[in-house]
Amino acid sequence: MKAIRRFTVRTVLPEQLQPLHELALNLRWSWHPETRDLFRSVDPEVWAATGEDPVRLLGEVPAARLAALAADRRFLRRLGDLADDLREYLTGPRWYQTQLEAGATPPPAAIAYFSPEYGIAATLPQYSGGLGILAGDHLKAASDLGVPIIGVGLFYRHGYFRQSLNRDGWQQERYPLLDPDELAVSLLRGPDGTPCRVDLALPGGRTLAAHVWKAEVGRVPLLLLDSDIEANSPAERDVTDRLYGGGSEHRLLQEMLLGIGGVRAVRAYCRLTGHPAPEVFHTNEGHAGFLGVERIRELVAAGPAGTDTAGLDFAAALESVRAGTLFTTHTPVPAGIDRFDRELVARHFGGDVALPGVPVESVLGLGAETWYGGDPKLFNMAAMGLRLAQRANGVSTLHGEVSRSMFNGLWPGFDPAEVPITSVTNGVHAATWIDPAVVRLGAAEIGADRAEEAMTTGETQRWTGLERIANTEIWDLRRSLRAQLVDEARRRLRASWRQRGAGEAELGWVSSVLDPDVLTIGFARRVPSYKRLTLMLRDPDRLRGLLLHPTRPVQIVVAGKAHPADDGGKRLIQQMVAFADDPTVRHRIVFLPDYDMAMARRLYPGCDVWLNNPLRPLEACGTSGMKAALNGCLNLSVLDGWWDEWYDGQNGWAIPTADEAAGVLDPESSEAERRDDIEAAALYDLIEEQVAGRFYDRGTDGLPHRWIAMVRHTLVTLGPKVLAGRMVREYVERLYAPAALAERELRVELPPRAEGRADVASEERQATDGGESAGAKSVGTGFERLEASGRVTAARELALWKAKVRDGWPAVRVEHVEADCPAEAQELGSSLALRVQVALGALEPGDVEVQAVSGRVDETDGISDASVLALKPVGGPDLDGRTRYEGSLELGRTGPFGYTVRVLPAHPRLASPAELGLVALPAESAGMDAGLLR
Repeated sequence: MKAIRRFTVRTVLPEQLQPLHELALNLRWSWHPETRDLFRSVDPEVWAATGEDPVRLLGEVPAARLAALAADRRFLRRLGDLADDLREYLTGPRWYQTQLEAGATPPPAAIAYFSPEYGIAATLPQYSGGLGILAGDHLKAASDLGVPIIGVGLFYRHGYFRQSLNRDGWQQERYPLLDPDELAVSLLRGPDGTPCRVDLALPGGRTLAAHVWKAEVGRVPLLLLDSDIEANSPAERDVTDRLYGGGSEHRLLQEMLLGIGGVRAVRAYCRLTGHPAPEVFHTNEGHAGFLGVERIRELVAAGPAGTDTAGLDFAAALESVRAGTLFTTHTPVPAGIDRFDRELVARHFGGDVALPGVPVESVLGLGAETWYGGDPKLFNMAAMGLRLAQRANGVSTLHGEVSRSMFNGLWPGFDPAEVPITSVTNGVHAATWIDPAVVRLGAAEIGADRAEEAMTTGETQRWTGLERIANTEIWDLRRSLRAQLVDEARRRLRASWRQRGAGEAELGWVSSVLDPDVLTIGFARRVPSYKRLTLMLRDPDRLRGLLLHPTRPVQIVVAGKAHPADDGGKRLIQQMVAFADDPTVRHRIVFLPDYDMAMARRLYPGCDVWLNNPLRPLEACGTSGMKAALNGCLNLSVLDGWWDEWYDGQNGWAIPTADEAAGVLDPESSEAERRDDIEAAALYDLIEEQVAGRFYDRGTDGLPHRWIAMVRHTLVTLGPKVLAGRMVREYVERLYAPAALAERELRVELPPRAEGRADVASEERQATDGGESAGAKSVGTGFERLEASGRVTAARELALWKAKVRDGWPAVRVEHVEADCPAEAQELGSSLALRVQVALGALEPGDVEVQAVSGRVDETDGISDASVLALKPVGGPDLDGRTRYEGSLELGRTGPFGYTVRVLPAHPRLASPAELGLVALPAESAGMDAGLLR
């Protein structure tokens, strides 16, 4: 018999225990060991039964136990101290506040961070994998550093799926319904107690409404929009039903709610709480890209509360939005980008649902695939993200290079190295992922306060001293963590087999699975094909030999989920499970279903080696190896993602790759098969000859001294690098602060002036980068209004300047280049006097920069390792309208050398010379089409 309605009956805590609610509703408990220990002491059995969830614990602990605690003075002292500690953490100055005091230019008053998923804690299952875990770590690190971020996402009533296996090893999915009353969230409400609501207009007169749940992530509020409310029809209620579910329109509605509804939720939150309005908006992947469209609507209409920029036209609003927006891409392949049918997007942004002041043609132009090979029928969310952000980044150095090549079509005429996408290598939140035993060991050597600062700030000097930890202490700790993992794996394996239909009498063998003294390798992640879960199965006999070696055995713990619609990934899991079910090896290799944060927190510390063998360069970063490294685990990985930049030969091993072979990125090609054979053989060799050899190479005292040296080196050198604190500081210093400054500058009003402005007709034709080629036009109705009132903002002037440059660029040409070059071979240290004739058409010398680009050349005359020299105009235009530029090119290197000349737009408010995607080269009679709305 089923209940017709479900609700939660909460425990009424005695007055003395009321601070427990405060501690439970702030998710800092998830990374604060002392608070977790306090909740465990409330009732250890209930704590374990509720999945270590404080909110559920307080709802289920017996009243008699609560009464006893209310009279326990020692418990009450602990509770009071921890409540005071939380309040001090939430209000006291931290790293960011010291920057406010020290900096001449104030950093952003607030930053809005948008992501489709967040991995804060296993008890708030709003994540599927690395993107969500990264977002959660970003918020936690921002909280620890005092960075004023507001997180924005969706509240998925079913979260991501829970995984189990059937008897044949095939993945099964289930979607438990989440009750917000049982989670550490609360409704955002108005002064009268009414739930805050945001509305989006939909075609056909429908409305998509959402309430806003707020989670407290330390100092950071996380706003989660929930469409499962009575105001919606059944179809709209299901928009936030589950993460990455449904068809194309379902996903589009999710992303509209995240972007447009998310901005409206932020505005409501700031209005209700007095929180400073964000100056910077950070889009974590393209899913939230529509936030820029909503912000343009705000500026065209009347401007957001707290700003003085109002009534702009579309082009000026676009410039203002771009200045304060950062876009982070996480995918290294075009297939990972959300793309929607253009007509579907047009239906949701046109007609009676059009956003006021934001023509549907302009919206479509933002996502148009205008580059060579693009599909004109599709709307590309990553393209929109890049067009709406003046700053963009990948998530590792290698991924930055891959992204510049992948999106090169948006900046035609520029080499990939010049595409304005930088990189900030991801990091992980140390307090979440380091086992408390590792923290205690470090604190015993360098002190508790310094250990906490080392985990928070990412400052290298804070980690000095760990090298003094004795070999015996390190090895005893590693053995203890391995034993902890063995117990956890046995418990989970037994539960999995019971779910698969096995009786308890069949499972006696589980108690001997794994061995706390055997070299343990971990492999856990999502299961798309490029991560190659089954590479280790390439030669089953060779793997069996490694697992069953008589003196140097290896054991492997595997976990991972395939997307519910990915039958290929499910087959890979089934193959792995079939191998692990073999009675001859099942004590040495296990597959643990339902990989989540709770499992990961035991898995990373307990492994000796973390295996990662993706198809290079398809791993954008790969933060699981970072979490393992923080616990003294060594990495065994393909040189991809973060490992490509931080592998040093002493912190693990690099798996050789065959990615130079043609066709290796096509999984159906014969070259891909050959590549997998080559790389699997290299993996077996590394494990057998180097990894196992070093692990079992013991001294007379029974310790593997060379192994321990690698563990110590990993902790001391990788520890500060892989931290989310280091990552967030980089975002603040390199991206957030410059974006806030640029956004402020574009709000400044300028004195009216006639010269240098494009005419209104031209501005209407070219109001957005890419102009007619992007199918985007804008209205110029704001121009006359601003001119009449005398209000011309810097954003308006920049928009007009860009329109003028785009309009005049086809006439820009490099017409003649000459150099004093008396001989073919030049001597090192000599120089070439360059003279260049440039036709600028209607543009002026101040609108452009003429550059000489020089460097080493290859056999095709391609320039590499380029240097740029700005040439100076000499005199005014000649009778033919050409301007002469001159400069002296120093020959500072030997070997094959070459140069070229080019013309670029130049303006002090451009973040990059390539921003407009315009360049004129010798023998080019027309400008390059940007294909980019700038």
